[in-house]
Amino acid sequence: MKTFYLDEETPWETLGEGIKRKVMTWSDELMMVCVHFAQGAVGTPHKHQIHDQIAYVAAGRFEVTIDGEARVLVAGDAYRAVKGQVHGVVALDDNSVLIDTFSPRHDDFLPVR
Repeated sequence: MKTFYLDEETPWETLGEGIKRKVMTWSDELMMVCVHFAQGAVGTPHKHQIHDQIAYVAAGRFEVTIDGEARVLVAGDAYRAVKGQVHGVVALDDNSVLIDTFSPRHDDFLPVR
């Protein structure tokens, strides 16, 4: 667990297709992740079996679809996708950024210990 997240000390993890992320900090029950998108990059629709997710749009614009309902969200907006809800995003601007939170933490995002 990290008590403090320092952006300049945390490298990006390249996920491919114009998406990269930084795991910011976590506890057993909560995780925060910064996800950067190039314009047109797609967060493929998916659902979580055990995680609730809340995402804050920190920069840019996204088309967000949750259970078939699509909305355009801009910096300052947020969305919630609870376990079982199909959700995905498309970045409408270059350098669009989401701050994702997960409960419980997303163990597969953690570095190998």
